[in-house]
Amino acid sequence: MFEQIGIPIEGLGDGFSWKSRDLEHSAQLARDGWVKAKAAILSGDYFMVTLDEMTYPLVYGWMPLDDVLETLKTRPSHVHVVLTGRRCPPEIIALADTVTEMQMVKHAFRAGIPAQRGIED
Repeated sequence: MFEQIGIPIEGLGDGFSWKSRDLEHSAQLARDGWVKAKAAILSGDYFMVTLDEMTYPLVYGWMPLDDVLETLKTRPSHVHVVLTGRRCPPEIIALADTVTEMQMVKHAFRAGIPAQRGIED
C-alpha cells in the first residue's frame, strides 16, 4: 500500500530474531540496515523515517547506542524519527520528544496464529 502511493518501504533484517539460524548474520544485517537508515535520517530528504523494532538490535548489542543517539541529536530538525520495539534503552527515552508504551490486551500470536505477510494483489 505505502509503495503504491510513493512511500518507500525497505526491509533491513531477516525476520524474527528468535528464529534466526545465524545470529551473527542477523547482527550484521542490523548494522548494515542502520547505515542505510542513518544516511536517510541525516540526508534530510524525508519528513519521517520509521525504524520498526529498532530497539532489539540495540538491546542485543548488535549496534552502538552512542551512534544512534548522536544521529538522533544531529538530525535535521524537519526529520521525524519513529523507533518501535520493547525495552527501549533509557537514553533514547530521555532524548525522545514522545514516548508511548503499549500494553497488549489480546494478540493472535498467543492464540496460535503465526505472523503473516501483508496482503498483496
